Amino acid sequence: MNAVLKSETSLSDLFERLAAKAPTLITTTADERAAKLRRLLKAVMEARPAILAAGREELRLNDTDIDAQLLMVKSEAEFIARNLKDWMGRHPVKGSLMSLGKKSYVQYEPKGVVLNLATWNAPIAIGLVPLMGAIAAGNTMLLKPSELAPKSAQVLADIVAQAFPDDEFAVVQGGPDVAGELLKLPFNHIFFIGGHAVGRLVMRAAAEHFASVTLEMGGKNPTIIDASADIEDAARKIAWGRVANCGQVCLAPDYALVHEQIARPFVDALGKAMQALYNADGKGFQQSPDLPRIVNVRHFDRIKALLDDALAKGATVASGGETDRDDLFIAPTVLTGVTEDMRIMQEEIFGPILCVVTFSRREEVVATIRRRPKPLGLYIFAKNREAIDWFLTHTTSGSTVVNHNLIQSGTNPHLPFGGVNSSGTGRIGGRFSFLECSNMRAVVEEGPPLGDPGLMFPPYSDKYKKMIGQMLGKEIKMPDAAISAINGIIKITSVFKR
Repeated sequence: MNAVLKSETSLSDLFERLAAKAPTLITTTADERAAKLRRLLKAVMEARPAILAAGREELRLNDTDIDAQLLMVKSEAEFIARNLKDWMGRHPVKGSLMSLGKKSYVQYEPKGVVLNLATWNAPIAIGLVPLMGAIAAGNTMLLKPSELAPKSAQVLADIVAQAFPDDEFAVVQGGPDVAGELLKLPFNHIFFIGGHAVGRLVMRAAAEHFASVTLEMGGKNPTIIDASADIEDAARKIAWGRVANCGQVCLAPDYALVHEQIARPFVDALGKAMQALYNADGKGFQQSPDLPRIVNVRHFDRIKALLDDALAKGATVASGGETDRDDLFIAPTVLTGVTEDMRIMQEEIFGPILCVVTFSRREEVVATIRRRPKPLGLYIFAKNREAIDWFLTHTTSGSTVVNHNLIQSGTNPHLPFGGVNSSGTGRIGGRFSFLECSNMRAVVEEGPPLGDPGLMFPPYSDKYKKMIGQMLGKEIKMPDAAISAINGIIKITSVFKR
Protein backbone atom coordinates (compact mmCIF):
# COMPACT_ATOMS: atom_id res chain seq x y z
CA MET A 1 0.00 0.00 0.00
CA ASN A 2 1.94 2.97 -1.28
CA ALA A 3 -0.64 5.73 -1.10
CA VAL A 4 -0.32 8.53 1.41
CA LEU A 5 -3.35 8.14 3.63
CA LYS A 6 -4.41 11.17 5.60
CA SER A 7 -8.11 10.90 6.32
CA GLU A 8 -9.17 9.46 9.64
CA THR A 9 -11.71 7.23 7.89
CA SER A 10 -9.20 5.61 5.55
CA LEU A 11 -6.75 4.96 8.40
CA SER A 12 -9.55 3.46 10.44
CA ASP A 13 -10.61 1.24 7.54
CA LEU A 14 -7.04 0.08 7.07
CA PHE A 15 -6.74 -0.75 10.75
CA GLU A 16 -10.00 -2.72 10.64
CA ARG A 17 -8.67 -4.79 7.74
CA LEU A 18 -5.51 -5.57 9.68
CA ALA A 19 -7.52 -6.39 12.80
CA ALA A 20 -9.82 -8.70 10.82
CA LYS A 21 -6.84 -10.56 9.36
CA ALA A 22 -4.99 -10.92 12.67
CA PRO A 23 -6.96 -13.92 14.04
CA THR A 24 -6.24 -15.92 10.90
CA LEU A 25 -2.48 -15.69 11.53
CA ILE A 26 -2.63 -17.30 14.97
CA THR A 27 -2.41 -20.81 13.54
CA THR A 28 0.34 -20.11 11.01
CA THR A 29 3.32 -22.37 11.47
CA ALA A 30 6.95 -21.50 12.12
CA ASP A 31 7.79 -22.53 8.57
CA GLU A 32 5.10 -20.25 7.14
CA ARG A 33 6.29 -17.28 9.21
CA ALA A 34 9.92 -17.97 8.35
CA ALA A 35 8.95 -18.01 4.67
CA LYS A 36 7.43 -14.53 5.10
CA LEU A 37 10.67 -13.26 6.62
CA ARG A 38 12.68 -14.68 3.74
CA ARG A 39 10.27 -13.16 1.23
CA LEU A 40 10.65 -9.77 2.91
CA LEU A 41 14.44 -10.08 2.92
CA LYS A 42 14.43 -10.98 -0.78
CA ALA A 43 12.40 -7.84 -1.54
CA VAL A 44 14.83 -5.75 0.52
CA MET A 45 17.87 -7.08 -1.30
CA GLU A 46 16.24 -6.57 -4.70
CA ALA A 47 15.54 -2.96 -3.69
CA ARG A 48 19.19 -2.31 -2.75
CA PRO A 49 19.84 0.12 -5.64
CA ALA A 50 16.83 2.21 -4.63
CA ILE A 51 17.83 2.05 -0.96
CA LEU A 52 21.35 3.25 -1.77
CA ALA A 53 20.02 6.10 -3.91
CA ALA A 54 17.64 7.21 -1.16
CA GLY A 55 20.38 7.19 1.50
CA ARG A 56 22.68 9.22 -0.70
CA GLU A 57 20.00 11.82 -1.36
CA GLU A 58 18.64 12.13 2.19
CA LEU A 59 21.84 12.13 4.27
CA ARG A 60 24.62 11.90 1.66
CA LEU A 61 25.57 8.56 3.16
CA ASN A 62 28.40 6.43 1.88
CA ASP A 63 27.12 3.25 0.20
CA THR A 64 29.11 1.12 2.65
CA ASP A 65 27.29 2.68 5.61
CA ILE A 66 23.94 1.96 3.96
CA ASP A 67 25.02 -1.61 3.25
CA ALA A 68 25.87 -1.99 6.95
CA GLN A 69 22.26 -1.08 7.67
CA LEU A 70 21.09 -3.75 5.21
CA LEU A 71 23.40 -6.26 6.86
CA MET A 72 21.54 -5.67 10.12
CA VAL A 73 18.25 -6.42 8.36
CA LYS A 74 19.67 -9.53 6.69
CA SER A 75 21.23 -11.00 9.84
CA GLU A 76 18.06 -10.36 11.85
CA ALA A 77 15.77 -12.01 9.30
CA GLU A 78 18.03 -15.02 8.95
CA PHE A 79 18.51 -15.47 12.70
CA ILE A 80 14.78 -15.30 13.46
CA ALA A 81 13.85 -17.65 10.60
CA ARG A 82 16.46 -20.14 11.77
CA ASN A 83 15.34 -20.18 15.42
CA LEU A 84 11.62 -19.48 15.24
CA LYS A 85 10.45 -23.08 15.53
CA ASP A 86 12.12 -23.42 18.93
CA TRP A 87 10.67 -20.12 20.15
CA MET A 88 7.10 -20.89 19.10
CA GLY A 89 6.83 -24.28 20.77
CA ARG A 90 5.19 -24.84 24.14
CA HIS A 91 7.81 -24.27 26.80
CA PRO A 92 7.37 -26.52 29.88
CA VAL A 93 8.22 -24.96 33.23
CA LYS A 94 9.28 -26.65 36.45
CA GLY A 95 6.60 -27.82 38.82
CA SER A 96 6.18 -26.86 42.47
CA LEU A 97 4.98 -28.53 45.64
CA MET A 98 1.57 -26.92 45.18
CA SER A 99 1.25 -27.99 41.53
CA LEU A 100 2.08 -31.66 41.97
CA GLY A 101 0.47 -33.81 39.32
CA LYS A 102 -0.20 -30.85 37.03
CA LYS A 103 1.44 -29.88 33.75
CA SER A 104 2.62 -26.26 33.49
CA TYR A 105 3.92 -24.54 30.39
CA VAL A 106 4.12 -21.23 28.53
CA GLN A 107 2.41 -20.86 25.17
CA TYR A 108 3.20 -17.87 22.94
CA GLU A 109 0.42 -16.19 21.01
CA PRO A 110 0.40 -13.03 18.85
CA LYS A 111 -0.74 -9.78 20.40
CA GLY A 112 -2.78 -8.79 17.33
CA VAL A 113 -2.03 -5.62 15.36
CA VAL A 114 1.40 -3.98 15.76
CA LEU A 115 2.30 -0.39 14.84
CA ASN A 116 5.83 0.82 14.14
CA LEU A 117 6.43 4.57 14.10
CA ALA A 118 9.92 4.59 12.61
CA THR A 119 12.46 7.38 12.54
CA TRP A 120 14.71 8.70 9.77
CA ASN A 121 18.35 8.18 10.74
CA ALA A 122 18.46 4.48 9.74
CA PRO A 123 15.09 4.20 8.00
CA ILE A 124 15.35 0.71 6.52
CA ALA A 125 16.67 -1.04 9.62
CA ILE A 126 14.48 0.90 12.06
CA GLY A 127 11.46 0.37 9.85
CA LEU A 128 11.84 -3.37 9.40
CA VAL A 129 13.89 -4.94 12.22
CA PRO A 130 11.32 -4.46 15.01
CA LEU A 131 8.54 -5.76 12.77
CA MET A 132 10.45 -8.92 12.01
CA GLY A 133 9.63 -9.88 15.57
CA ALA A 134 5.98 -9.09 14.86
CA ILE A 135 6.02 -11.31 11.77
CA ALA A 136 7.66 -14.10 13.78
CA ALA A 137 5.02 -13.82 16.49
CA GLY A 138 2.14 -13.99 13.97
CA ASN A 139 0.81 -10.42 14.06
CA THR A 140 -0.48 -8.06 11.41
CA MET A 141 1.50 -4.83 11.12
CA LEU A 142 1.41 -1.21 10.11
CA LEU A 143 4.55 0.82 9.45
CA LYS A 144 4.68 4.61 9.28
CA PRO A 145 8.16 5.65 8.11
CA SER A 146 9.48 9.11 8.91
CA GLU A 147 8.48 11.93 6.61
CA LEU A 148 12.03 13.32 7.07
CA ALA A 149 13.32 10.47 4.89
CA PRO A 150 10.66 10.47 2.13
CA LYS A 151 12.68 8.58 -0.48
CA SER A 152 13.39 5.76 1.96
CA ALA A 153 9.75 5.81 3.05
CA GLN A 154 8.64 5.18 -0.52
CA VAL A 155 11.19 2.40 -0.94
CA LEU A 156 9.87 0.77 2.25
CA ALA A 157 6.33 1.03 0.93
CA ASP A 158 7.39 -0.64 -2.32
CA ILE A 159 9.26 -3.42 -0.50
CA VAL A 160 6.36 -4.25 1.79
CA ALA A 161 3.81 -4.10 -1.06
CA GLN A 162 5.89 -6.63 -2.96
CA ALA A 163 6.21 -9.03 -0.04
CA PHE A 164 2.83 -8.82 1.76
CA PRO A 165 -0.87 -8.23 1.14
CA ASP A 166 -1.91 -4.89 2.63
CA ASP A 167 -4.32 -6.49 5.08
CA GLU A 168 -1.34 -8.19 6.72
CA PHE A 169 1.47 -5.64 6.52
CA ALA A 170 0.73 -2.09 5.36
CA VAL A 171 2.79 1.09 5.04
CA VAL A 172 1.28 4.52 5.54
CA GLN A 173 3.22 7.65 4.65
CA GLY A 174 2.71 11.10 6.09
CA GLY A 175 3.74 13.51 8.80
CA PRO A 176 2.90 14.09 12.47
CA ASP A 177 -0.81 14.45 11.65
CA VAL A 178 -0.90 10.89 10.32
CA ALA A 179 1.02 9.61 13.33
CA GLY A 180 -1.46 11.37 15.61
CA GLU A 181 -4.42 9.75 13.89
CA LEU A 182 -2.77 6.33 14.02
CA LEU A 183 -2.22 6.69 17.75
CA LYS A 184 -5.96 7.08 18.24
CA LEU A 185 -6.51 3.55 16.93
CA PRO A 186 -6.51 0.52 19.28
CA PHE A 187 -3.25 -1.13 18.27
CA ASN A 188 -2.16 -3.99 20.51
CA HIS A 189 1.53 -3.09 20.53
CA ILE A 190 3.46 0.01 19.43
CA PHE A 191 7.14 0.38 18.53
CA PHE A 192 8.64 3.85 18.57
CA ILE A 193 12.27 4.86 18.11
CA GLY A 194 12.88 8.58 18.41
CA GLY A 195 12.85 11.50 20.83
CA HIS A 196 11.34 12.03 24.26
CA ALA A 197 8.59 14.44 23.21
CA VAL A 198 6.99 11.99 20.80
CA GLY A 199 7.76 9.09 23.14
CA ARG A 200 5.56 10.67 25.80
CA LEU A 201 2.75 11.10 23.25
CA VAL A 202 3.05 7.44 22.28
CA MET A 203 2.84 6.27 25.90
CA ARG A 204 -0.19 8.47 26.61
CA ALA A 205 -1.96 7.23 23.49
CA ALA A 206 -1.12 3.61 24.25
CA ALA A 207 -2.58 3.99 27.72
CA GLU A 208 -5.99 4.81 26.24
CA HIS A 209 -6.13 1.30 24.75
CA PHE A 210 -3.85 -0.46 27.26
CA ALA A 211 -1.47 -1.22 24.40
CA SER A 212 2.01 -2.44 25.26
CA VAL A 213 4.89 -0.33 23.96
CA THR A 214 8.53 -0.66 23.01
CA LEU A 215 10.24 2.71 23.15
CA GLU A 216 13.85 3.57 22.37
CA MET A 217 14.55 7.25 22.88
CA GLY A 218 18.28 7.80 23.07
CA GLY A 219 19.59 10.53 25.35
CA LYS A 220 22.97 11.78 26.49
CA ASN A 221 25.22 8.73 26.35
CA PRO A 222 28.34 9.10 28.53
CA THR A 223 31.77 7.77 27.66
CA ILE A 224 34.15 7.20 30.56
CA ILE A 225 37.88 7.34 29.83
CA ASP A 226 39.74 6.01 32.85
CA ALA A 227 43.35 6.92 33.57
CA SER A 228 44.30 3.36 32.59
CA ALA A 229 42.75 3.62 29.11
CA ASP A 230 44.70 3.16 25.89
CA ILE A 231 44.48 6.78 24.73
CA GLU A 232 45.10 6.28 21.02
CA ASP A 233 42.73 3.31 20.79
CA ALA A 234 39.99 5.11 22.73
CA ALA A 235 40.35 8.29 20.65
CA ARG A 236 40.05 6.47 17.32
CA LYS A 237 37.01 4.46 18.35
CA ILE A 238 35.23 7.41 19.96
CA ALA A 239 35.95 9.65 16.95
CA TRP A 240 34.24 7.04 14.77
CA GLY A 241 31.37 6.51 17.22
CA ARG A 242 30.65 10.22 17.56
CA VAL A 243 30.86 11.10 13.87
CA ALA A 244 29.22 8.00 12.32
CA ASN A 245 26.09 9.08 10.43
CA CYS A 246 27.19 12.64 11.25
CA GLY A 247 26.40 11.97 14.91
CA GLN A 248 22.77 11.18 14.13
CA VAL A 249 22.79 7.86 15.99
CA CYS A 250 20.80 7.17 19.14
CA LEU A 251 23.73 5.27 20.68
CA ALA A 252 26.46 7.76 19.78
CA PRO A 253 28.67 8.94 22.67
CA ASP A 254 27.39 12.39 23.62
CA TYR A 255 30.02 13.52 26.12
CA ALA A 256 33.33 12.15 27.38
CA LEU A 257 34.26 12.02 31.06
CA VAL A 258 38.07 11.95 30.95
CA HIS A 259 40.45 11.49 33.86
CA GLU A 260 42.39 14.72 34.33
CA GLN A 261 45.75 12.89 34.14
CA ILE A 262 45.17 12.04 30.47
CA ALA A 263 42.78 14.81 29.41
CA ARG A 264 45.23 16.81 27.28
CA PRO A 265 46.73 13.87 25.37
CA PHE A 266 43.25 12.40 24.89
CA VAL A 267 41.84 15.63 23.40
CA ASP A 268 44.85 15.90 21.09
CA ALA A 269 44.49 12.26 20.02
CA LEU A 270 40.75 12.70 19.44
CA GLY A 271 41.31 15.64 17.10
CA LYS A 272 43.98 13.73 15.20
CA ALA A 273 41.73 10.68 14.93
CA MET A 274 38.89 12.76 13.46
CA GLN A 275 41.31 14.16 10.90
CA ALA A 276 42.61 10.69 10.03
CA LEU A 277 39.12 9.25 9.60
CA TYR A 278 37.36 12.12 7.83
CA ASN A 279 40.11 14.28 6.32
CA ALA A 280 42.78 11.77 5.35
CA ASP A 281 43.52 13.52 2.04
CA GLY A 282 43.81 16.96 3.64
CA LYS A 283 41.05 18.50 1.50
CA GLY A 284 38.92 19.36 4.52
CA PHE A 285 36.08 17.66 6.36
CA GLN A 286 33.50 19.13 4.00
CA GLN A 287 34.99 17.23 1.08
CA SER A 288 35.04 13.85 2.83
CA PRO A 289 32.99 11.17 1.03
CA ASP A 290 32.53 9.42 4.39
CA LEU A 291 30.98 12.35 6.30
CA PRO A 292 27.17 12.56 5.87
CA ARG A 293 25.10 15.69 6.36
CA ILE A 294 22.55 16.82 8.93
CA VAL A 295 19.08 15.69 7.87
CA ASN A 296 17.53 19.16 7.38
CA VAL A 297 17.83 22.87 8.17
CA ARG A 298 15.74 22.65 11.33
CA HIS A 299 18.08 20.08 12.88
CA PHE A 300 21.14 21.98 11.63
CA ASP A 301 19.90 25.16 13.32
CA ARG A 302 19.21 23.27 16.54
CA ILE A 303 22.74 21.81 16.69
CA LYS A 304 24.35 25.12 15.70
CA ALA A 305 22.41 26.85 18.47
CA LEU A 306 23.78 24.36 21.00
CA LEU A 307 27.31 25.02 19.77
CA ASP A 308 26.87 28.81 19.81
CA ASP A 309 25.41 28.75 23.32
CA ALA A 310 28.37 26.70 24.59
CA LEU A 311 30.92 29.01 22.99
CA ALA A 312 29.14 32.09 24.33
CA LYS A 313 29.34 30.62 27.84
CA GLY A 314 33.06 29.88 27.70
CA ALA A 315 33.54 26.53 25.94
CA THR A 316 36.54 26.14 23.62
CA VAL A 317 36.74 24.42 20.24
CA ALA A 318 39.69 22.04 20.56
CA SER A 319 39.24 20.84 16.98
CA GLY A 320 36.71 21.27 14.20
CA GLY A 321 33.95 23.81 14.68
CA GLU A 322 33.28 24.69 11.02
CA THR A 323 29.68 24.82 9.79
CA ASP A 324 27.89 25.56 6.51
CA ARG A 325 24.11 25.95 6.73
CA ASP A 326 23.58 25.84 2.96
CA ASP A 327 25.37 22.48 2.81
CA LEU A 328 23.92 21.18 6.11
CA PHE A 329 27.56 20.61 7.09
CA ILE A 330 28.92 20.48 10.62
CA ALA A 331 32.54 19.43 11.03
CA PRO A 332 33.59 16.77 13.54
CA THR A 333 34.11 18.92 16.61
CA VAL A 334 35.63 18.53 20.08
CA LEU A 335 34.60 20.98 22.80
CA THR A 336 36.46 21.50 26.05
CA GLY A 337 35.69 23.74 29.00
CA VAL A 338 32.00 22.81 28.93
CA THR A 339 29.92 23.43 32.04
CA GLU A 340 26.57 22.31 33.39
CA ASP A 341 24.83 25.59 32.53
CA MET A 342 25.40 25.05 28.82
CA ARG A 343 22.47 23.65 26.81
CA ILE A 344 24.84 21.28 25.03
CA MET A 345 25.35 19.45 28.34
CA GLN A 346 21.62 19.20 28.99
CA GLU A 347 20.20 18.23 25.58
CA GLU A 348 20.98 15.33 23.28
CA ILE A 349 23.22 16.74 20.54
CA PHE A 350 22.49 14.28 17.70
CA GLY A 351 25.31 15.77 15.70
CA PRO A 352 29.11 15.35 15.28
CA ILE A 353 30.13 17.30 18.39
CA LEU A 354 31.72 15.69 21.46
CA CYS A 355 31.95 17.50 24.78
CA VAL A 356 34.91 16.69 27.03
CA VAL A 357 34.55 16.91 30.82
CA THR A 358 37.45 16.11 33.14
CA PHE A 359 37.30 14.32 36.49
CA SER A 360 39.73 13.46 39.26
CA ARG A 361 37.64 10.99 41.31
CA ARG A 362 35.34 8.20 40.15
CA GLU A 363 32.53 9.56 42.30
CA GLU A 364 32.47 12.70 40.15
CA VAL A 365 31.74 10.54 37.10
CA VAL A 366 28.80 8.87 38.80
CA ALA A 367 27.42 12.20 40.04
CA THR A 368 27.63 13.73 36.54
CA ILE A 369 25.83 10.79 34.96
CA ARG A 370 23.13 10.68 37.65
CA ARG A 371 22.28 14.35 37.09
CA ARG A 372 20.85 13.26 33.75
CA PRO A 373 18.16 10.78 32.73
CA LYS A 374 19.38 7.18 32.52
CA PRO A 375 21.19 6.75 29.19
CA LEU A 376 20.50 4.35 26.35
CA GLY A 377 24.20 3.53 26.02
CA LEU A 378 27.27 3.95 28.22
CA TYR A 379 30.90 3.34 27.30
CA ILE A 380 33.91 2.56 29.47
CA PHE A 381 37.50 2.76 28.24
CA ALA A 382 39.98 1.24 30.68
CA LYS A 383 42.64 -1.44 30.95
CA ASN A 384 42.24 -1.74 34.72
CA ARG A 385 39.74 -4.54 35.43
CA GLU A 386 38.88 -3.18 38.85
CA ALA A 387 38.02 0.20 37.34
CA ILE A 388 35.80 -1.40 34.69
CA ASP A 389 33.88 -3.38 37.30
CA TRP A 390 33.53 -0.32 39.57
CA PHE A 391 31.99 1.79 36.80
CA LEU A 392 29.70 -1.06 35.75
CA THR A 393 28.48 -1.46 39.34
CA HIS A 394 27.91 2.23 40.04
CA THR A 395 26.16 3.25 36.81
CA THR A 396 23.12 2.11 34.85
CA SER A 397 22.19 2.19 31.18
CA GLY A 398 20.24 0.27 28.58
CA SER A 399 23.49 -1.18 27.26
CA THR A 400 27.21 -0.80 27.92
CA VAL A 401 30.32 -1.45 25.85
CA VAL A 402 33.81 -1.76 27.33
CA ASN A 403 36.72 -0.46 25.23
CA HIS A 404 34.59 0.30 22.17
CA ASN A 405 31.31 2.03 21.29
CA LEU A 406 28.31 1.68 18.97
CA ILE A 407 28.81 -2.07 18.53
CA GLN A 408 26.03 -3.35 20.80
CA SER A 409 23.10 -2.93 18.40
CA GLY A 410 22.51 -5.08 15.35
CA THR A 411 25.63 -7.18 15.90
CA ASN A 412 24.55 -9.93 18.31
CA PRO A 413 20.91 -11.11 18.15
CA HIS A 414 21.32 -12.89 21.49
CA LEU A 415 21.64 -9.50 23.24
CA PRO A 416 18.59 -7.39 24.15
CA PHE A 417 18.66 -3.81 22.86
CA GLY A 418 16.75 -1.01 24.56
CA GLY A 419 16.78 1.71 27.17
CA VAL A 420 15.93 2.22 30.81
CA ASN A 421 13.25 4.63 32.04
CA SER A 422 13.60 7.85 30.01
CA SER A 423 15.86 6.23 27.42
CA GLY A 424 13.30 3.57 26.66
CA THR A 425 11.29 0.55 27.68
CA GLY A 426 11.17 -2.94 26.24
CA ARG A 427 13.79 -4.74 24.17
CA ILE A 428 14.47 -5.32 20.46
CA GLY A 429 16.58 -7.93 18.68
CA GLY A 430 16.23 -11.61 17.88
CA ARG A 431 14.03 -13.48 20.33
CA PHE A 432 13.46 -10.28 22.32
CA SER A 433 11.52 -8.73 19.42
CA PHE A 434 9.48 -11.94 19.17
CA LEU A 435 8.71 -11.74 22.90
CA GLU A 436 7.74 -8.05 22.66
CA CYS A 437 5.09 -8.97 20.09
CA SER A 438 3.84 -12.10 21.88
CA ASN A 439 1.52 -12.73 24.77
CA MET A 440 3.28 -15.20 27.09
CA ARG A 441 0.29 -17.26 28.09
CA ALA A 442 0.70 -19.34 31.24
CA VAL A 443 -1.11 -22.69 30.97
CA VAL A 444 -1.75 -25.22 33.74
CA GLU A 445 -3.36 -28.53 32.89
CA GLU A 446 -4.94 -30.47 35.73
CA GLY A 447 -3.52 -33.94 36.26
CA PRO A 448 -4.91 -37.10 37.88
CA PRO A 449 -6.49 -36.75 41.34
CA LEU A 450 -3.93 -36.53 44.11
CA GLY A 451 -5.11 -37.44 47.59
CA ASP A 452 -8.53 -36.00 48.41
CA PRO A 453 -9.60 -33.83 45.41
CA GLY A 454 -12.14 -31.99 47.53
CA LEU A 455 -9.72 -31.08 50.30
CA MET A 456 -9.20 -27.50 49.11
CA PHE A 457 -12.91 -26.63 48.83
CA PRO A 458 -15.18 -25.23 51.60
CA PRO A 459 -16.24 -26.08 54.13
CA TYR A 460 -12.59 -26.39 55.08
CA SER A 461 -11.65 -29.44 57.11
CA ASP A 462 -9.39 -29.29 60.13
CA LYS A 463 -6.84 -31.29 58.14
CA TYR A 464 -6.72 -28.65 55.41
CA LYS A 465 -6.51 -25.78 57.89
CA LYS A 466 -3.61 -27.51 59.65
CA MET A 467 -1.82 -28.11 56.32
CA ILE A 468 -2.06 -24.43 55.34
CA GLY A 469 -0.90 -23.37 58.79
CA GLN A 470 2.13 -25.63 58.63
CA MET A 471 3.11 -24.30 55.22
CA LEU A 472 2.86 -20.73 56.49
CA GLY A 473 5.02 -21.55 59.47
CA LYS A 474 8.08 -22.84 57.64
CA GLU A 475 9.99 -22.47 54.38
CA ILE A 476 8.35 -24.35 51.54
CA LYS A 477 11.26 -26.23 50.09
CA MET A 478 11.44 -29.33 47.97
CA PRO A 479 14.22 -30.06 45.47
CA ASP A 480 13.24 -29.85 41.78
CA ALA A 481 14.43 -33.43 41.32
CA ALA A 482 12.08 -34.66 44.04
CA ILE A 483 9.11 -32.80 42.49
CA SER A 484 9.92 -34.28 39.07
CA ALA A 485 10.18 -37.76 40.56
CA ILE A 486 6.83 -37.46 42.36
CA ASN A 487 5.17 -36.13 39.18
CA GLY A 488 6.59 -39.10 37.30
CA ILE A 489 5.18 -41.54 39.84
CA ILE A 490 1.76 -39.82 39.69
CA LYS A 491 1.77 -40.07 35.89
CA ILE A 492 2.72 -43.76 35.91
CA THR A 493 0.14 -44.56 38.61
CA SER A 494 -2.61 -42.78 36.68
CA VAL A 495 -1.89 -44.93 33.61
CA PHE A 496 -2.45 -48.14 35.59
CA LYS A 497 -5.66 -46.74 37.11
CA ARG A 498 -7.27 -46.27 33.68
